[in-house]
Amino acid sequence: MSIRTNLSEEQIIQFSFLSEGQKIRIYSETLEVLQYTGINVHHPHARYLLSENGCPRKGERIYIPSQLVKWALSRVPPITTIHSWDGSNRLRIENGRTYFGPGPTCPNFIDPKTGEKRKYKREDASVVARVCDALPEIGFTMSLGSINDVTDGLEEIYEFADMMQNTTKPVTAWCFTKEHCRDIHNIAAAIAGGEDKFKHRPNYIFYNEPISPLTCDFNALDKLIYCAENQIPQIFAPANTGGATVPATHASHLVITLAESLTGVVLSQLVKPGSCIIIGGTQSILDMRRMTFSYGAPELNILGAGLSEIAEYLGLPVFSAAGCSDSKALDSQAALEANMSINSAMLSGANLVHDVGFLNSGMTGSLPLLVMANEIISMSRYITQGISITEETLAEEVINEIGPGGDYKDHEHTKKMSRTFWQSRLMKGKPEEQESARSKPLNERVSEQTRSIIDNHPGPRDKISNVVREQINSILDSAEKKRKNNSP
Repeated sequence: MSIRTNLSEEQIIQFSFLSEGQKIRIYSETLEVLQYTGINVHHPHARYLLSENGCPRKGERIYIPSQLVKWALSRVPPITTIHSWDGSNRLRIENGRTYFGPGPTCPNFIDPKTGEKRKYKREDASVVARVCDALPEIGFTMSLGSINDVTDGLEEIYEFADMMQNTTKPVTAWCFTKEHCRDIHNIAAAIAGGEDKFKHRPNYIFYNEPISPLTCDFNALDKLIYCAENQIPQIFAPANTGGATVPATHASHLVITLAESLTGVVLSQLVKPGSCIIIGGTQSILDMRRMTFSYGAPELNILGAGLSEIAEYLGLPVFSAAGCSDSKALDSQAALEANMSINSAMLSGANLVHDVGFLNSGMTGSLPLLVMANEIISMSRYITQGISITEETLAEEVINEIGPGGDYKDHEHTKKMSRTFWQSRLMKGKPEEQESARSKPLNERVSEQTRSIIDNHPGPRDKISNVVREQINSILDSAEKKRKNNSP
């Protein structure tokens, strides 16, 4: 992709997995599946909306005509901006921009102080948010785990409240029910300064997913409808496993994933045309030897890239996965797998890329892996900038001035332009200092940097007013009371 100006040609480097004909074939097959195989829709109001807009129905099975899909696609906004609550930065979700962040729900966590694996605690959500806040290549925040030491059923509300108070970067939230979706939204609105200010400058994204194959459960659609009604940017993205929840071939994998995602697109636009909705999800295969979802397989990169291309073809933003590994520790396998997936996601043009920092097939969150991935993302982003062709970079006058056999090292042009060279954030200092640093294993250097960030980056918590803190605590207290009253 290139953009021509009067004296330069700027480009974004991307590769292509699919031809135009292949994209058309996958999309056409998806329309066939939606219209003739159909989707199980376990939500009465969603079935009503679809039926009233021309979708045939047999019980809970809904058949979505292609013209309704095309209508919905034409209503999705091409650009959505998610803002930090203090106005310091933003995510502009559009073609050509890629942002990375962690994922949620890992039951285990690598303790950043001891290096030992343990259960994920409430305090970890704040620490993860502060590390995300400090890392320049991390664009949004997720928890890297699921809290183990709060009231059962309220984990995601505490997680969101603590993350929002410890980073200014947009947070991607999740929960199981619409009730908790409402609690999360009330926290976000309180930090934004009210519902009207939130609608003008939304400060979080809600993550939601259907159940494969071809099923939308009640809670998923309840949350989807709530988000569309309240103008909450949302992700509706299945996590499919090739050879298990979808067929083993990549083409059919993409067809089912796209059909499930487009069901969410149709419903969101029926509820409120112009609603922001992002498709995609984590796509990989079942490791047949271990019976686990593989985060380190090359198929994760292939399927993510293919889905990103189809989403771009349809004019939809896409949610993908990278920076993750099947390894149980921060070792050479983790570095290799994280590097491959980050480069693939960057070069395929995915918009939001999550699960950065996942180890052990998504069972363990690792802040050191997140920190190492920040370095890989920086390198990959530099590569995708390509080569700038301008009068200054062609340097004709400098070449003529120095001439054959000359030395460019001390020229002013070199001093200026060498500042654009990529610089490592893990390896800084004088050559003799770097030699000493290189004598340490990579995982040790990364762990040291992680601990330094935790110890020295305060995060923005002091910017939160006492009034807002009281509002957040009130929402948490109310959720606790409701949970207690509803418990058996």
